[in-house]
Amino acid sequence: MQAGLVRKTAALFLALALTGCTAAATASQKKTIVVGVKSDQPGLGLLENGAHRGFEVDAGTYIARRLGATRVTFKTVTSEDRERLLAAGTVDLVLASYSITAERSTKVTFGGPYYVAHQDIMVRKDEQGIRSVRDLAGRRMCQASGSVSSQRVTSGLGIATRLVPSPSYSECFKKLLADEVDAVSTGDLVLAGFATRARDRVRITNTPFTDERYGVGLRKGDIEGCEGVNKAITQMYQDGTAAHLLDKWFGASGLRLTTSVPEFEGCS
Repeated sequence: MQAGLVRKTAALFLALALTGCTAAATASQKKTIVVGVKSDQPGLGLLENGAHRGFEVDAGTYIARRLGATRVTFKTVTSEDRERLLAAGTVDLVLASYSITAERSTKVTFGGPYYVAHQDIMVRKDEQGIRSVRDLAGRRMCQASGSVSSQRVTSGLGIATRLVPSPSYSECFKKLLADEVDAVSTGDLVLAGFATRARDRVRITNTPFTDERYGVGLRKGDIEGCEGVNKAITQMYQDGTAAHLLDKWFGASGLRLTTSVPEFEGCS
């Protein structure tokens, strides 16, 4: 009798523990949601005067509110620490030009994408020798730490560029202006944000060669949260919010922006 009671008590504690873990891992059950965003990408996520601003900040706020959050806060993430901060529960969602890849999907659960960008190239305005990705052969291309964009050029397309390591795309942009690299290549929304700040000095070649499916990163296994994110993204496009935000942050760049609901990857 006593042994049976012990077993039932142990089973109850185990159930409670599992319930607690699930609640901690599910963004849709939280009233305060912490969104991880970049702090150095104009137009997408930029920290200015103590506040984060940009398309991903606004989209992250919209999605978190639709998940049921009554309070939304932001934390700076980098391309190198996104997975770690999600796994630790430091952030609940990540919107940080986070391209969905098979390798990354083994570490996090992706909602979305919330936008399908296209990898393109930014050069100095007087650069006439780089018109497409093939022209990057032998040229100095910036390699931002933690990003997969340079690999798509070198490993994916087999183009032998001269990679110049840099901690971030903001530093890549500075190197481009300082003539320390010949090109920066990544998603066109990232490039557009920087280009709007120096339109007289840089230009985008407008020769896209890959898709960049920007996803919402969640803690691995948060399927409920992922499904809620996808519903929120659908609503964001259907009610016109996405079109408004894209025009607000990138309309002046001249990029052809997509305002239809992206095809989702599916939660797994």
